[in-house]
Amino acid sequence: MSRVCSVCGKGQTTGNNVSHSKRRTRRTFKANVQKVSYVENGKTVTGYVCTRCLKSVERA
Repeated sequence: MSRVCSVCGKGQTTGNNVSHSKRRTRRTFKANVQKVSYVENGKTVTGYVCTRCLKSVERA
């Protein structure tokens, strides 16, 4: 599953794991996307939508 929102384009981002001794290693933060059906331009579309956009899109 591609973890990219089909409404806003939010996807994976990177950052650091920081241990107790402050050593840093790279990590990824994945977008919380859910597979839903929603209305786009009058048509019902099935796609992956982030949870922030779930509040705003019109569900089918």
